[in-house]
Formats: sequence, C-alpha cells, structure tokens
Amino acid sequence: MQKNGPLTAEEWEELKKHPEIGWRIAQNTAELAGIADYILYHHERWDGRGYPVGLKGEAIPLLCRILAVADAFDSMTNDRPYRKAISVNAAVVELKENTGKQFDPEIVECFLDTVAPDQIIA
Repeated sequence: MQKNGPLTAEEWEELKKHPEIGWRIAQNTAELAGIADYILYHHERWDGRGYPVGLKGEAIPLLCRILAVADAFDSMTNDRPYRKAISVNAAVVELKENTGKQFDPEIVECFLDTVAPDQIIA
C-alpha cells in the first residue's frame, strides 16, 4: 500500500507488525532462516525505543545497526509517495541529530566518513 499523507494510529500499529511477519516467513524458508533475526530486529533503535522488541545499544545485531543508518539515509535522500527527498546535507544533519538516539554513534561516524566525507553541515 502506498498512502499519501500521515498514517493513522491504527495504520502505524499495523505497519509495526512487518518485522515479525517477515521473521516468521524467513524462519520457514530454508534459504532465509539464517537472516531471520536481522529481519526481526531491523527497526530497533540505539536508545531502546524501537520495535518490535525494544533492544538497546549493542544488543541490536551489528548488521541491523548498519542497515538502520544506510536505510534512513537512502529513505531521506530519495522521493517517497508521502514526501519529497531532502538534500544530502539535510540527511547528514538528521543522522547526526539522531546519533545516540536512533542510531549507533560509531556506525554513523563510519557511514558519514565513507559516504559523505566532504559534506558541509550548516
């Protein structure tokens, strides 16, 4: 479903079920079973306020912490049905503002050193 505009509370709760649904599918597919936990935890946050489990810090698998930063940057810098892309500079600012909250600080630092080393932050 692609919706224009913000989600309702019910829609948001339904959306938050997708990691568990994906995990169940992966658990029952031999080729995907090895990555099932990564699917389950890909929306956890560094500060523990993510979903579906509420893992915090290094309890979140490293691959999920890397994916969180890369996915957020990609999402911010590309158009979506519900909003236009923001500039790379604005995305860098957003990542930095959410370091230690949503994102692992070390992952953000490595990501920015690699992807946007010359980006000017205003």
